[in-house]
Amino acid sequence: MFSRVFGRNKEQPNALATLDKLNETLEMLEKKEKVLLKKMATEVEKAKEFTKAKNKRAAIQCLKRKRLYEQQVEQLSNFQLRIHDQMIMLEGAKATTETVDALRAGAAVMKAMQKATNIDDVDATMDEINAQTENMKQIQEALSIPIGADFDEDELLAELDELDDYELMDQLLQPATTAPAASLPVPTGRLPTRPVPQKNSSEEDEIAALQAEMAM
Repeated sequence: MFSRVFGRNKEQPNALATLDKLNETLEMLEKKEKVLLKKMATEVEKAKEFTKAKNKRAAIQCLKRKRLYEQQVEQLSNFQLRIHDQMIMLEGAKATTETVDALRAGAAVMKAMQKATNIDDVDATMDEINAQTENMKQIQEALSIPIGADFDEDELLAELDELDDYELMDQLLQPATTAPAASLPVPTGRLPTRPVPQKNSSEEDEIAALQAEMAM
């Protein structure tokens, strides 16, 4: 519909050039209008002079020319009004055409983008991204493995036990430090007296001598 009304860009006349032409014509009409207004003022002054000179015929001729100039001025005013109307319509049509062209270009770009990025392409792209991510994780895990021989953990534990034994032996072989003897407190006051053994009686002496003889 818009192509029938406004046509294609290649078929359209240059809107800017047309607007410039209309502006030039409008300026020309305004200049002519100013000239006619001056001529009208001149005819009015001449009519006044002829009236003072009692030359009514010449004064009437001046007024007739003035009326003709007025008609031309009115005609020029109508031309200017038509040109203004044409310029407004042309500017509106230009804005409408540019809007339609912009929408048409946007629709074409969106259509091309949809063709280039259909759902299958999106799925394939996501699968490729996931595969690359998994490969990168595997590479990082491989790089994180320490470089060197694989040591036996049992052997390392046995060596650690030996080190503990050596440390214990070193502690045992070190000379023991003698602690000073604690000083016993000396009791104050009188010491207890030891009991004095009593002498055996004569009867006890005889029994002891008899037991000695029997033993012999």
